Amino acid sequence: MTPTPIKFGTDGWRAIIAEDYTFENVRDCAEGVARYLKDTGLASRGLVIGFDTRFGSEHFAAASAEVLAGHGIKTFIFDSAAATPIACHAILDKQAGGAIVITASHNPGTYNGFKYKPEYAGSAPPEVVEQLEAAIDAGRAAGGPKRVAFDEGVASGLINKFDPRPAYDAHIATTVDLDRLRSSGVNVVFDAMHATGAGVLSRLLAGGTTRVNELRGERNPSFPGMVAPEPIGRNLTQLMEAVVNTGADVGLATDGDADRLGMVDEKGHFVDQHQTYALLCYYLLEYRGMRGPIVRSLTSTRMIDKLGEAYGVPVLETPVGFKYLGPKMMEAGAMTAGEESGGYAFAAHLPERDGAYAGLLILDLLARSGKTPSQLIAELYAKVGEHFYDRIDAHLEDGGREAAIAKVASATPDSLAGRKVLKRDNLDGYRFEFEGGWMVIRPSGTEPLLRIYTEVTDKTLVRPVLEAGRALAGV
Repeated sequence: MTPTPIKFGTDGWRAIIAEDYTFENVRDCAEGVARYLKDTGLASRGLVIGFDTRFGSEHFAAASAEVLAGHGIKTFIFDSAAATPIACHAILDKQAGGAIVITASHNPGTYNGFKYKPEYAGSAPPEVVEQLEAAIDAGRAAGGPKRVAFDEGVASGLINKFDPRPAYDAHIATTVDLDRLRSSGVNVVFDAMHATGAGVLSRLLAGGTTRVNELRGERNPSFPGMVAPEPIGRNLTQLMEAVVNTGADVGLATDGDADRLGMVDEKGHFVDQHQTYALLCYYLLEYRGMRGPIVRSLTSTRMIDKLGEAYGVPVLETPVGFKYLGPKMMEAGAMTAGEESGGYAFAAHLPERDGAYAGLLILDLLARSGKTPSQLIAELYAKVGEHFYDRIDAHLEDGGREAAIAKVASATPDSLAGRKVLKRDNLDGYRFEFEGGWMVIRPSGTEPLLRIYTEVTDKTLVRPVLEAGRALAGV
């Protein structure tokens, strides 16, 4: 039987549980990590293993630990499900050679996944991904993974269960004024989406006048009431209603592994990912007085560019994915990096996304400014002008996605929705810049989807531009 091809996307390998996501394939991935650690001289530092709340995640994590133990590599495995950013911080806390995280992030509940985080606690860049995939293939060719029984690994000291939260919390307290947030009296509704964000804000903000009302905090691997645990408008109806019904100041939500943030204003309106990242950058520049480069992906808002011009800081662009954003952030000494999907990283914290940390910064913005989210968005727009964004996700399989991309690749339109096309490139997918905005068409790196994105300065253009993109792709 031919082994399942293991190919890492924008952040790890993801597949449908019991179809391609099996213990055999997860062990093959862990074997590849063990070989990579040995090849790079990192094995002596050990490895962190984390996992999320999905079906069987703790068991897939244990299976990974058995393989690492089979190679004599010490592992530090979570004692219970916790956020991916907490695993990233644990790499630094344990001075480990990296981390395996069993998670499919924001994918539907039928999926699980396998992420690898290098020793610097970010997403694996393309060159590391290539080495890992080659190591997985080499392990398979050599007859499969080595392993020892979990209990035997524990008894020998090679497998060590631990609670990663105390060290993470202590680190957060050094970069955010938690005492001020606890005493600010902000009323927050937080949607954990049945995932690993549960309890994080409640734990960090307890003991003062600030109130955190948590929704969907219990584990439920089927993620009822949503297509997938992604903190975007269509999945946050309950959060929107709760903000209005309780008179809350803001609503926050994190995704399946809590590395992405969603936001709802005091009126119950969804604040999209572009607005959120622009607000976070505005907070750093205006309310914190910070100066330094900003990194954004090519599908992120151009409001960032306008903020860069206004405050005299460079803005750097990358392809989509933190495997590009994180390394660029470190290389440039940037103060923040962000992407359209709701992932934001900060130099004071980690070179990786953290939804809870970004949420704390939003709360700090509210506390420092004394303004509501809608007032802050108006203040932002006064600086950079109004921008409007949306995205279509077309589900295509059996070669349909590749056929659609091929069709876009050959398209050279003079105009989109009546606006003259000024520039076309293929940095990541296909981007069309036109008068008053831009559109990008690219395949998802984690799901069988073709994504069509746009941002414009005229709200009436959003739907016509997306439909024009749909027509170009023939979907």
